[in-house]
Amino acid sequence: MDPQNQRESFGSRLGFILVSAGCAIGIGNVWRFPTVTGQYGGGIFVLFYLLFLVLMGLPVLTMELAVGRAGRGAARSAYKALEPGGSKWHIHGWFCMVGCVLLMMYYTTVSGWMVDYFFRFLTGSFDGLTSEQAAGVFGEMLSNPVEMVFWMAVITLAGFVVCGHGLQGGLEKVGKWMMSALLVLILVLVVHSFTLSGAGEGLAFYLLPDWSRATGQGLGNVITAAMNQSFFTLSLGIGAIEIFGSYMDRRFTLTGEAVRRICVLDTFVAVCAGLIIFPACFSFGISPDAGPSLIFITLPNVFTNMAGGRLWGALFFLFMTFASFSTVIAVFENIIACARENFGWDRRRACLVGAAALVVLGLPCALGYNVWSGIQPLGAGSTVLDFEDFLVSNVLLPGGSLVYLLFCVTKWGWGFDKYTAECNTGSGPKMPQWVKPYFKYVLPVLIAVILVQGLL
Repeated sequence: MDPQNQRESFGSRLGFILVSAGCAIGIGNVWRFPTVTGQYGGGIFVLFYLLFLVLMGLPVLTMELAVGRAGRGAARSAYKALEPGGSKWHIHGWFCMVGCVLLMMYYTTVSGWMVDYFFRFLTGSFDGLTSEQAAGVFGEMLSNPVEMVFWMAVITLAGFVVCGHGLQGGLEKVGKWMMSALLVLILVLVVHSFTLSGAGEGLAFYLLPDWSRATGQGLGNVITAAMNQSFFTLSLGIGAIEIFGSYMDRRFTLTGEAVRRICVLDTFVAVCAGLIIFPACFSFGISPDAGPSLIFITLPNVFTNMAGGRLWGALFFLFMTFASFSTVIAVFENIIACARENFGWDRRRACLVGAAALVVLGLPCALGYNVWSGIQPLGAGSTVLDFEDFLVSNVLLPGGSLVYLLFCVTKWGWGFDKYTAECNTGSGPKMPQWVKPYFKYVLPVLIAVILVQGLL
């Protein structure tokens, strides 16, 4: 039987909102956003990020959802249902599937780091460590191939177990519980950060724009980084969000669901991650521009020197685990849907094959810090993770977003009028017609700039 005739749907609107937001909420919010904010001057970067989220991220988010809801399928199936006869837009659907698989090839490893650190804090492994010893834990973890592969495999298998129970019985049920717990954890951690002695200085760095810090980093670099983050945070361009559009009903406009629900939750979590991290950094004299090591080297040092640090460290990395795992199960659902529609498999077979394949495909990243550390694809000092992240973040996300955009606004694709008609179906805020010139002539150039800049 045609899989599209058996199309699943969410049991509730809340389920759709939380699971879709969970796809967007992930490492991009809780690790990457605070990291690049610290590197690019704090408040001024946040200002540009919010600007580009509205100008670039939101339009493409509505387009992915519109293609999914109108096409009632994963990317390739949806393109084929909507594209003009004889055109080949559906080829991008294969790139979307490859992009989701490639993302999970390293995302499961990084998500495993979160779980590893959660258990380390929970069991008291950091208790009594000196600053040097606490900082060395991350390197020890990376150099242990058994530990790295174990947690990667645990995350992968757990994700497919959840997805194996179906959209409502697995993804929606777990996603609603996990996202609710995540939001509670955020509020607890934010309130705690506000009580630290240097919280005011940290908040000033994070929330008050300072042009001198921005110019010190190069204003062009700050703007480019903010544009990149606006795409990375929403997981746009590889069909990860599109699949949830295919499960939606038409009671509410996509503009309302994208702006008021998914994007607000995504931005809330990202902003709160900074509210947790930067007060802690300034309270303990830690540089906020520590880069990618901020989460796994700098913050554990903060927790080990903090009253009740074992508890706060465990809660922080539990929050990180929920954030990353919500993306894992959402992207797995897209991979499963693609396999079912393209190969005619049932959900069980798609989960079994997907789990086995992604455990194997995750090995290069997990072993790239130890057994295969000699493989340095982007030059001396680089890792397999760096290369995989480069392909996803710098090529597939902006490139795929550009394809979705052109499909939705040009006469050679689905077309602007059909896109806005789908976008505006239902009750809620409508996509105005006056955005057409911006969507057709300005937005493609901005996304192309991101793509070229990323490749350079």
